[in-house]
Amino acid sequence: MNASAGEIPGSGVPGREIPGKDTPAKGPSAKAAFGWSGPAATGVGSMPGTDAREAAKTVTGSLEALPYLPELPARGPGADMIGRTAGLLVEMYARVEPSGWRFGDRPGRDTRRAWSWLREDLDALEEFTQGHEGPLKVQAVGPWTLAAALELRNGEAALSDPGACRDLVGSLAEGLSAHLAEVRRRVPGARVVLQLDEPSLTSVLRGQVKSASGYRTHRAVDRAVAEGALRDVLAAAGDSPVLVHSCAPDVPFALLRRAGAAGVSFDFDLLTEREDERIGEAAEGGTALFAGVVPGTDTGLSDPAGSVMGVRTLWRRLGLPPGTLSESVVVTPSCGLAGASPGYARAALAHCVRAARSLADNPE
Repeated sequence: MNASAGEIPGSGVPGREIPGKDTPAKGPSAKAAFGWSGPAATGVGSMPGTDAREAAKTVTGSLEALPYLPELPARGPGADMIGRTAGLLVEMYARVEPSGWRFGDRPGRDTRRAWSWLREDLDALEEFTQGHEGPLKVQAVGPWTLAAALELRNGEAALSDPGACRDLVGSLAEGLSAHLAEVRRRVPGARVVLQLDEPSLTSVLRGQVKSASGYRTHRAVDRAVAEGALRDVLAAAGDSPVLVHSCAPDVPFALLRRAGAAGVSFDFDLLTEREDERIGEAAEGGTALFAGVVPGTDTGLSDPAGSVMGVRTLWRRLGLPPGTLSESVVVTPSCGLAGASPGYARAALAHCVRAARSLADNPE
């Protein structure tokens, strides 16, 4: 890995996110961009358990409009979100250390385990998506969360080295391109959708990622630099629409849209009214809103209409036409379901489907 000093991709004139300024022009509707038909619901990515076939069967059986490739982190290192995506990198390899995932010179046992589990997951997905036509979502960690989690040989996050970040962006883009091509080959009728998981993005932008010692934090990444790197990775998806998921507060909606994201996935309960303007601009601009309204861990579920009451209220507050709700909003759990029981995970996905149908049948 070349970790020489240099600029991170996309660097240039420093930029700042200003609501309503430099946002993309209105494009096709969210529904048209992603290709779902009727009310849409999906999951974030992870599922409980270790059985790839059972997870694929549950997901494809529950989510006809927008199924996805399940992730099973309970299997251990290499099945977790960081290790899984590290396995997609081209000519960059990582191994598990007591402190986390760290770059190494060659693929070792941990990388080979990640490759093996991904093949197992793809085999199961292929089995249960025979004849599938329409959107099919796959997930990978985005460049900034990956840079905050992967360690250099000295134990510091790759985020600390601009050259390492540059290499990481290029490697991830190449790996994702190959991964999406493999999914298209296995499920030829699918319109493959890529989800980039960026839960650490807000912390990266604010300089809140801690150093290895824990006594300091890494310097904040300039927004123009962050946007440029995201744009490079999103471009690797080619014709596949890309959404970015973050279950952290203060999701940078405008930055993600400028980088080319066709959709944004977020925990609805973390929204505040100060984000209304950014949400409204995103919806009016054709950005798909993947609203996490169903808890990701075991709890009692309300009636489906009650789960999306907050979404209806937001739409009214923004003055948006109620009829556009099912065109713009996909209903999801608030985050992954790895911490849920298998029974609750199945119930949560089914609940998302019913809640999405409620939005379409009774938008007001």
